[in-house]
Amino acid sequence: MFSKINRSARIARLLESVTGSLARRRGLPIVIGVGLVIVAFIVQLINLAAPAPYWDWIWAITLHVGILSALIGLLLLEPLGR
Repeated sequence: MFSKINRSARIARLLESVTGSLARRRGLPIVIGVGLVIVAFIVQLINLAAPAPYWDWIWAITLHVGILSALIGLLLLEPLGR
């Protein structure tokens, strides 16, 4: 199964375009991650003012996706550098 994926021209083109785009904008995942963490903070403040279960879900998702995005961005800084 993985050998078929490794030989896929479509996946190779997709990976090439994503890495090329990230190489030009190396700090973008970090900025997106910080932005999502700020959004999570605002959502948490709203949840304190008007508690509702969906605010907890939105807070948890934005916080964790933001942290993961920022960490992945930090890890990719060096390999995608010039």
